[in-house]
Amino acid sequence: MPTTLDEALAQARSELLDSQRLVRAVAAGRRRGGDPQWRKAELRPVELKAGPRLQVTVFDERQAHTANHTWDADAATAVDALLEQPFGNWHVDTVDGSLQIRVTKKGEAQVHRSAAQRAQQSTHDRAKTRLVDPGEPFLRELGIATSDGRIKPSRVDKYHQVEEFVRALDPVIPVADPMRVVDLGCGNAYLTFACYRYLARVAPGEVSLTGVDVKRQAREHNTKVADRLGWSSAVSFVEGAIGDVDLPLRNGGQPDAPVADIVLALHACDTATDDALAQAARWATPVVLAAPCCHHDLQGRLRAAGSVPEAVAPVLRHGLLRERLGDVLTDAWRALILRLLGYRVEVIEFVDSVHTPRNVLLRAVRTDAAATDALWDEHDALVTSWGIQPYLAELLTDELDAARAR
Repeated sequence: MPTTLDEALAQARSELLDSQRLVRAVAAGRRRGGDPQWRKAELRPVELKAGPRLQVTVFDERQAHTANHTWDADAATAVDALLEQPFGNWHVDTVDGSLQIRVTKKGEAQVHRSAAQRAQQSTHDRAKTRLVDPGEPFLRELGIATSDGRIKPSRVDKYHQVEEFVRALDPVIPVADPMRVVDLGCGNAYLTFACYRYLARVAPGEVSLTGVDVKRQAREHNTKVADRLGWSSAVSFVEGAIGDVDLPLRNGGQPDAPVADIVLALHACDTATDDALAQAARWATPVVLAAPCCHHDLQGRLRAAGSVPEAVAPVLRHGLLRERLGDVLTDAWRALILRLLGYRVEVIEFVDSVHTPRNVLLRAVRTDAAATDALWDEHDALVTSWGIQPYLAELLTDELDAARAR
């Protein structure tokens, strides 16, 4: 429903400052001709030892900044300062519904309200807010939920993976309108569909997503799911190898437009994760999320090398420990290579291991910062100590040489 921007923001202010009803709020995007100080802002009520507070987290291009405000003039001052920023979108969740505000090109406000889909606990005893509602149609289409919106007992683990992946994505959503997401090695696309649904709700503008997988069965199945959901105009799937994917250029072929704003590589097997990371790095993708699966390649390279650092020889004597060390070393090297190429990288556990043993997530945000000499020393020490190069370094030889020369 169109309304004046001042009226819409006044509605948002009232709900943001209601300590008994606010669940979570996000401001993102930018208005036409505006440039917010922050890439995104997130507000939520929290319970601290000192008492209830309004927690405000603002995100720049490099990090998050968090402050906790008392529910009085302090919170009002913080909220008013954010409302003055030229954000293009506000999304406010309360215990009894949601308020969405989108600022049009004409500077007017499109306002949408929806009722809450579940009862919420009080701010003094609130469970973690769900980002993916069990009633979402895509969960039913993927066989995770029943027709009445209940998670199937046999699919609880999969639902937790979906929910926690979206939670890991949320803090690093880039500012892009329109936004393109590419999922390399998408498989059955559980997380692909979850990503699109969430971004379509919170991103500042239109979102498109392309899933890539080498299996024809995956392309055909996922395309049918997208059709049944009515998403086929925005969500598509192609069949092919990760390294061969050919996507159309953005913005009429302008050289400064990235091929993708977000690249996903979720449980792509073994070196398929490296293929995806290499493609993302070549595209200079702003945000990359990779959940690696099996790590066989580096272990084979270690065996072929014939010699390893003497201190770890006892570890490699045991097959199970050798496998786990190979996993850790592979992902540590991947994170380091991305840092050398201008990314800020976090290695996090995105879901509890009770739900899946493959629960490591590499979350990378491109900063274009030149790598320090200390980082290059770390890389060189790894190569010298282990006597090998990882597969990802081989894929990105030219890019690493160019980065070292900066």
